[in-house]
Amino acid sequence: MAVPKILLFYRFTPLADPDAIRLWQRDLCESLGLRGRILVSKDGINGTVGGELKNVKRYLRKTREYAPFAGLDAKWSEGRGDDFPRLSVRVRDEIVSFGAPGELRVDENGVIGGGERLSPEQLHELVEREEVVFFDGRNSFEAEIGRFAGAVVPDVATTREFVAELDSGKYDHLKDKPVVTYCTGGIRCEVLSSLMVSRGFEKVYQLDGGIARYGETYGDSGLWQGSLYVFDNRMSIDFSADALTIGRCYRCGEPTSHMQNCGELSCREQLVVCTDHAATTACSRHPLS
Repeated sequence: MAVPKILLFYRFTPLADPDAIRLWQRDLCESLGLRGRILVSKDGINGTVGGELKNVKRYLRKTREYAPFAGLDAKWSEGRGDDFPRLSVRVRDEIVSFGAPGELRVDENGVIGGGERLSPEQLHELVEREEVVFFDGRNSFEAEIGRFAGAVVPDVATTREFVAELDSGKYDHLKDKPVVTYCTGGIRCEVLSSLMVSRGFEKVYQLDGGIARYGETYGDSGLWQGSLYVFDNRMSIDFSADALTIGRCYRCGEPTSHMQNCGELSCREQLVVCTDHAATTACSRHPLS
């Protein structure tokens, strides 16, 4: 029986010909029957692909054979087989869209000027020594079903809103405190932590490998609470059967970790909704008839 797996990966590194990388990655994925989303830019690659385990392993091996991608950061999770509707491989100005391509500096070792990397174990050591501030680097709706206890969750609907949020002065009181940025797989923290450093935050850290690697290490016995939102048809994943349910249905308030698109097909808003109300989801801009 085929075993479906999901691979989440990224690598910041200068690329001279992003379009050539796009064509190679598209052909490689098609030859292995993989589906998912891959973004390529002059600063590197970012993607999530799914398929049969042996084919995803081959994809990772072949991609890492290309010297600039040898240090590609990869995380695994269980798939269902229908996690992606199609394969999309595109070139973009940014492989994570903060809307600030001019601020990002990258060399062969990754992002220049970012926060200090912390492994899950090092994060626990830091928390034991100091009173840290967890800073969520995701869209605010993702934090509704899972986050680090006591985390600051900026009120942003898209990653592009982070620059204005940081420049607003709302978080200036944190500039002399130890701040640990975190996100799903680590890539958004790479950029976010560099943006924070350049704006005068003095003690900025980033959780290396993101929530995904933390969950691999500690499951639900550490500092993480709830479910992890993912950008595919699974919508969310749990690290163990002991995961807390911290989300609340937007209609009735019942505990749930289920997320679903707004019922209006043209709308991309994500809503936390229980199974009883899943068939009647609509955001505030598209009220139920």
